[in-house]
Amino acid sequence: MSWKVFRIKPKRIVKRNSLVLTPDMEVTVTTKQYQNSPFDNGAQEVKAMYKHIYGFDYQKACCTPNDFTYKPLA
Repeated sequence: MSWKVFRIKPKRIVKRNSLVLTPDMEVTVTTKQYQNSPFDNGAQEVKAMYKHIYGFDYQKACCTPNDFTYKPLA
């Protein structure tokens, strides 16, 4: 199975539900090859990585793909 790697960065400061997301909170996620965006599959990898690294709850903060920029690394 092949994988794709993406670098994800918030576009701006987001403050929702007492949570704060800032542009310096970058993450790198690995997804399955068939995914063209790290937000396919319900952003499961993105949610998990933000929770793991920053303790940030993507879902509780009501984040959407529009809150982020991303670029493929591999």
